[in-house]
Amino acid sequence: MKSFADDLPGAVATVRAIAEGRLTAEGALRARLERCAAVEAEVGAWVHLDEDGSLAQARALDTGPMRGPLHGVALGIKDIFAVRDMPWRCGSPIWADRTAQFDAAPVALARRAGAVILGKTETTEFAGYQPSRTRNPVVPGATPGGSSAGSAAAVASGMVPLALGTQTSGSIIRPASYCGVVGYKPSFDLVDTWGVSVFARSFDTVGAFARSVPDAALAIEALSGLALQPGSIKIVPRLLILRGPTWEMGTSELHMVWQDFEASVPVTEAGPFNDMLREAMCGIPALHARIMAVEASEALAYEFEVGAAQISDKLRSQIEEGAAQTATQRLSDRAAMLDFRQRMLAATQPGDVWMTPAATGAAPVFESGTGDPAFSRIWSLLGFPCCTVPVLEDSAGRPIGVQVVARQGEDALVLEMADRLMREKFRDGAI
Repeated sequence: MKSFADDLPGAVATVRAIAEGRLTAEGALRARLERCAAVEAEVGAWVHLDEDGSLAQARALDTGPMRGPLHGVALGIKDIFAVRDMPWRCGSPIWADRTAQFDAAPVALARRAGAVILGKTETTEFAGYQPSRTRNPVVPGATPGGSSAGSAAAVASGMVPLALGTQTSGSIIRPASYCGVVGYKPSFDLVDTWGVSVFARSFDTVGAFARSVPDAALAIEALSGLALQPGSIKIVPRLLILRGPTWEMGTSELHMVWQDFEASVPVTEAGPFNDMLREAMCGIPALHARIMAVEASEALAYEFEVGAAQISDKLRSQIEEGAAQTATQRLSDRAAMLDFRQRMLAATQPGDVWMTPAATGAAPVFESGTGDPAFSRIWSLLGFPCCTVPVLEDSAGRPIGVQVVARQGEDALVLEMADRLMREKFRDGAI
């Protein structure tokens, strides 16, 4: 399947058109439903598509005043979020018959902001690494990534302008890179996660997929109450290129493309930052994986107790590994996590922006799994905001994202720089 053109208005444009009387919520939704009818059979992005319910929502919006910042925007919701009267399966047969009786906090906030909940998108098993059925809509035969596979694919194929996902290791950044869309993982704990199935409480973060940075910003503005739209940042950022300790895990295509990208970036010299933290960073991916395994073994204790045989071999091994970790190892790992966070803040300053690869390369073949979160684990452990933008591609034309990162709480700066990068692509050597 070839890439879809941006022939439908995005979230910001949809809200503006409805406010100005040039479009109705129902009209905007019907265009998206037509796209779903045309491509869903091939993509497989949806667990549940609520056509009748979403049309009723849109018609109700059209009878009243503008409700909020997402008024009339069709929204896909990853199937680890509870959505009232919709399936809540978390990608597992254990919950095959479960229907949510309430909305998760982010869903309730999105409704309050005027969003039209179109349905539930496919997720990997409990947001882990077992692939879902979803296919990459822009790279034939490739994985869309995980765990927010359906949300990324639904946006990339034009079925919705916005979709919510989550990231624990690399589940927003990597699928966005593979599918050629914008993926925004906010600062840890910026968006309330009540009603979202837990995998690892220290890292789980609600984020958004979109076709533009302003659209992604709009989604998280509605859920957090913060002003995040690009255009308000006045400071001059300190731009840093960071290959990171997992650089050698990247493909040869990534290395080639990234070296060309580096040559085009007006970077501020990193100075002692890389020298000071490079050695410490080398152990962070493994540290993140160990803590995630422990917390997954706790979060999924009930599912393991009642349905271990229905859990995939890979997830079962991860749960068993986490449960087997000693108290000494657990305490040591948590101390190491806190120490690294403190050292990172001490070695950096407000206004620092890092540009790193979003994934190890372009989307691998579907049968290989969901890809490796190697370039996201450090930032997920730190809780730093990240936004990946589809500005690079390999020799075959497959998208490769650039991940823009800043210190925790500097979400507006991340979005500002990501938007500049996506709009300008460093034309004339400046952003």
